[in-house]
Amino acid sequence: MGKDFVPGPVLLLGAPGVGKGTQAQILMEAWGIPQISTGDIIRANIAAKTPLGVEFGELVASGHLVPDDLVNAMVADRLSQSDCGRGYILDGFPRTLPQADWLDEHLARVGGLPVVAVSMEVGYTQLLGRITGRRTCPVCKSIYNVFSSPPKVDGVCDVEGAALEQRADDTEEKFAERMKVFHAQTAPVIEHYRTLGRFEVVDGDREVEAVTGDIVAAIARLRKK
Repeated sequence: MGKDFVPGPVLLLGAPGVGKGTQAQILMEAWGIPQISTGDIIRANIAAKTPLGVEFGELVASGHLVPDDLVNAMVADRLSQSDCGRGYILDGFPRTLPQADWLDEHLARVGGLPVVAVSMEVGYTQLLGRITGRRTCPVCKSIYNVFSSPPKVDGVCDVEGAALEQRADDTEEKFAERMKVFHAQTAPVIEHYRTLGRFEVVDGDREVEAVTGDIVAAIARLRKK
């Protein structure tokens, strides 16, 4: 896994708590490619007061739904920048089937490599434990898990001695809601790339390095097709 490999556009899929962020950071560093997040793109456009950013802000302020065309235009602009030439990790996009269709057409139109998708899968019970067991130090931001990596003293940060906090949405009820949304939105996207022969699944319930190795191998296989 080196910077001489050209990964192209890579879509990492996975439920909340599966570890996509960790894997994305590893791949970005290894291959020297950026992470493309729609949230980051939108915030950058709004901050820079670009025409697209202004239009987005006005729609949100007036309570209107933001059309895919506007988000797609922001994404197209970001993908045209020089740091995306060898590839990028897609984060939060495409989230729906229409967005996946648009991205395929856009990349074909500009002569780019097609998207390959890798889904990290972890069992529901394991994911639930990762989410509901998560605790964070408000001072040093250290993260613990009461089930798998608890602090030495219950509820207290090992480093700062501060009381650990649980995010308001790290509850079983909220997690169940997030999983329903995830499956409803992602299932059509997964089927889209599976049908195109550009999709693989890896077991995400192992050590970080092992999962990384499987993701890299999956991307290499998909790029040879």
